Amino acid sequence: MIDKPDEHRRMFAVEEQLWWYRQLHKQVIRRIQARFGQQQDLAIFDAGCGTGGLLHRLRQHGFTNLAGVDGSAEGVACCRERGLIVNQLDLNDLASYMPESTFDVIICNDVLCYFNDPELRTLLTALRVRLKPGGILISNNNAFSVFWGQHDLAVGSLRRFVRSDFERLSQEVSLQINFSTYWSLALSPLILFVRQWQALQLRMGWRSAGEPGSDVYLPHPLVNRMLYGIVSAEQSLLPSAPFGSSLFLELEQKR
Repeated sequence: MIDKPDEHRRMFAVEEQLWWYRQLHKQVIRRIQARFGQQQDLAIFDAGCGTGGLLHRLRQHGFTNLAGVDGSAEGVACCRERGLIVNQLDLNDLASYMPESTFDVIICNDVLCYFNDPELRTLLTALRVRLKPGGILISNNNAFSVFWGQHDLAVGSLRRFVRSDFERLSQEVSLQINFSTYWSLALSPLILFVRQWQALQLRMGWRSAGEPGSDVYLPHPLVNRMLYGIVSAEQSLLPSAPFGSSLFLELEQKR
């Protein structure tokens, strides 16, 4: 989504309130605390930090050693409006960026879908070598091609993933998967219906593929709270689900 300033502004406007982002950020914090407890001086790096919503949430939770990069000038501008210190960087050039810096936690959410396999191997290798011993890489990714639709076109996504993609890629770059789950299983029928309807509209020419809009918008507050409650309850009852429109992973250096 490097050259999508309108989408970045849309994200910036809703990221702190929208049920999907709130749940994703909660998952990230849960995995950090599961590994490191209440330690808050961890070195945390957000590779592809977008408009800075996650870094802002981490700062609210007391984490103090935060850094991030994003390929979008608009995304970096949004981060700076939040008072975050981030830099603009094409992640293809990550290996040459602050090469001596290492981190306890690296986060790369909804970014890997913009890279083909050779680029992904290079990027994942660059992320792996920045992990401190015992450090973790957290990555959320769009999942299952059946969910492909207008949103993917709007944000410029090239692909969707399943766990086996990361089993293969992690082997190739000396990473291992510690934890994975698809989400949200409970909302999958609704999301699938919406995405299939969008795809039909595009195929039939009822909607222009040239100017699609993403699914990033804030619904009515009651609906927003209901959706957040559903996904929160699901993850409490079913920590690792077998299906969903997103795939959330925790990886570390292969032992």
